[in-house]
Amino acid sequence: MTVDYALLRAARGGAAFLRLYRWDPPCLSFGRNEPARKRYDSDAIRALGLDTVRRPTGGRAVWHDVELTYAVAAPCSVFGPLRSTYVAIHEMLADALGRLAVAASLAPPLTRGQRHPAPSAGACFASPAGGEVVVGERKLVGSAQLREGSAFLQHGSLLLENGQDIVARITRGTAPRVVATSLGEVLSRPVAFEDVADVIAQQARETWPGHWSESKASPPVDGIDMFESWDWTWRL
Repeated sequence: MTVDYALLRAARGGAAFLRLYRWDPPCLSFGRNEPARKRYDSDAIRALGLDTVRRPTGGRAVWHDVELTYAVAAPCSVFGPLRSTYVAIHEMLADALGRLAVAASLAPPLTRGQRHPAPSAGACFASPAGGEVVVGERKLVGSAQLREGSAFLQHGSLLLENGQDIVARITRGTAPRVVATSLGEVLSRPVAFEDVADVIAQQARETWPGHWSESKASPPVDGIDMFESWDWTWRL
């Protein structure tokens, strides 16, 4: 999360980034404004030995294990308003998945009177929001976005295997049913992180014009320490 936030900070200077990564060890993340203290059982989390972090972006809890996580950070002017940015990135991801013979599409937009699930509504993969990447009616990619000043950060999880039921195990009360799928389920075979990362990177290059360069170096993270803080993680 520190690196993702550092990319957002760098994007204020006019640069744009696509980051593809995975988690080691697995981790439970909370949305920026999610009421984690009320919603999730910290004793159960501790008993299961789960690492936790609070994301800089909104949304709801996600279990990060066998997945590919993407992050896009760029000036807001690249894609326009929040909704347009959300759709543009998801369209690129759906097109990339088509290279793997996955019939991915975007969930239909909310109709008048409908609202996005509130942060208190439980796991991110409990329901697809309008514009998210789905296969049939099941969510494959869960995403969230943050805008600060002239730049935005959007990141999300593309499930290679579906382990989101762990969120239900640490939810207080009755947890919403998880409506998620994974690439492994869709393709009926294991899918390697590297294969998915390659097709996303190639699709991004073809979809978004510009000069691309690859780097494994992290941006400067000086002064970004909140994601290591227990007080930040459990602030709500």
